[in-house]
Amino acid sequence: MTNNQVDFSKGLVPAILIEEQSKEVLMLAYMNEESYQKTLETGDAWFYSRSRNSLWHKGATSGHIQKVVKIMTDCDRDTLLITVHPLGPACHTGAKSCFFNLIEEKNEEEKE
Repeated sequence: MTNNQVDFSKGLVPAILIEEQSKEVLMLAYMNEESYQKTLETGDAWFYSRSRNSLWHKGATSGHIQKVVKIMTDCDRDTLLITVHPLGPACHTGAKSCFFNLIEEKNEEEKE
């Protein structure tokens, strides 16, 4: 996939990471053109940190690098779905996934 296949016209695009084997959602981050290009070049997930206003090589400090297996885009080409082989937990808390805070869960009777 090349840069012209992703719409960076608004600057940053959401990037959803899923684990290759389990298909579990690991995290959501943002990419700009530069982090996207570095991801393509290195095979590791790179993002743009909105809080630090800089590139971020996921796992560079912790060693929990996310090895990219496949990158897909949505129909509008403004969101990425990145399948990865994680070398450790994705979340900075040490959890496998960043998504572990349950807000609400309906029981079977309530779903109907």
